[in-house]
Amino acid sequence: MARTKVFDQEAVLNKAMNLFWEKGYNGTSAQDLVDELGISRSSLYDTYGDKFQLFKRALTKYREDFSAAMINMIDTSDDVEKTVKEIFTHVITTSLQQKFSKGCFMVNSSVELAPHHLEVAEMVNANMQDIEDALFRLIKKGQEAGKFSKNHTPRSLARYVFNTISGLRVASKSGADKKVLDDVVRVTLSTLK
Repeated sequence: MARTKVFDQEAVLNKAMNLFWEKGYNGTSAQDLVDELGISRSSLYDTYGDKFQLFKRALTKYREDFSAAMINMIDTSDDVEKTVKEIFTHVITTSLQQKFSKGCFMVNSSVELAPHHLEVAEMVNANMQDIEDALFRLIKKGQEAGKFSKNHTPRSLARYVFNTISGLRVASKSGADKKVLDDVVRVTLSTLK
């Protein structure tokens, strides 16, 4: 008779996501997972598969929790300028509030694994495309309302803003202070005007 799992799989997946986010895939050992998740190695593998399968599930969870929230905020915006500023404020605030910046799990995964793992590259690129598409809709709406400049296409501006968001995460992970991040945001916002 099979044993019943006596742990909260969602809570364990959250812990795994945070561990991979903090330490990266290669920096996280199987023992780290066992220690952090508080489950046996056999339960870990029986429930989530191998380390790579667990990593992919954690990356999917990040997308569902964090990327989806940003996209929802963009798609429900009734003030395009305020929404863009709120996105940047959130990125800076969350980056600086952490004891040490973890950056963005998607960006980290893009740098660490995407060049070597097609599945991770596809996940990262799909996430990037979803956010870029949402930013495109927001910027296009802003251009149509006369809030944003039409000097560039909404697609190119969406790519620029997305790249800036990713860059802010990398810069904060590398130790950039608030003044540096604020300067980047100020210049980026000026390109939208």
